[in-house]
Amino acid sequence: MKSISLFLLACCALFVTACNFSAGTNKDLSTGLSYSYYGFSVEKVVLVDSENSIKSDNEVVMNSKVAIAVEGLSNYTLKDNKAYPGLQLLVTDKQGSAVVDETDLFSDTEGYPAEDAAFLRGTVTIGEPMKAGETYHVKVRIWDKNKTDNELTAEVDLVVL
Repeated sequence: MKSISLFLLACCALFVTACNFSAGTNKDLSTGLSYSYYGFSVEKVVLVDSENSIKSDNEVVMNSKVAIAVEGLSNYTLKDNKAYPGLQLLVTDKQGSAVVDETDLFSDTEGYPAEDAAFLRGTVTIGEPMKAGETYHVKVRIWDKNKTDNELTAEVDLVVL
C-alpha cells in the first residue's frame, strides 16, 4: 500500500511539473505595486518611468508617464504560432470613478510572436483630469485570449505631485 501511495505522489508531481503551470503573488514594498498571476509564468513586474527606469516610489508628476511593465510573460496558448494577449487598463480616482477605462488595448490585433508578447506594459499619462495632490489607483489585467484562465493582474496607487 505504501508503494502505491508513493507511486501516485510521484505521478502527481510529474503531472504538475509537466503542465508548465504557474501561479503566485508578489508585492514591491517601495512602490506598493502588487501583482498576481495564474497559468502564466512571469519573470518580473515593475513600475517604470518615461525613461524606462524602475521607480523606487509611487510618486509621479503632472505631464509625465508611468507604466506597469511585465517582463518574461510566458505560457501562452499559441494559435498559428502567435500569442493573443488582452490588456485592460483601468485608472480610478479616490471615489472609484474611472479616469481611464480601456477594456482591451489589444482588441484589434492579429496576434504577436510569443517572444514579443512576453514584454507588455500598461502606460498611463499623468494629466487632465488628474489633479496634483490626489491619489489614483491603476490596475492592469493581462490575459491569454486562447486560454482565458491564464491571467496576470497588477495594481498600484499613484500619488500625483
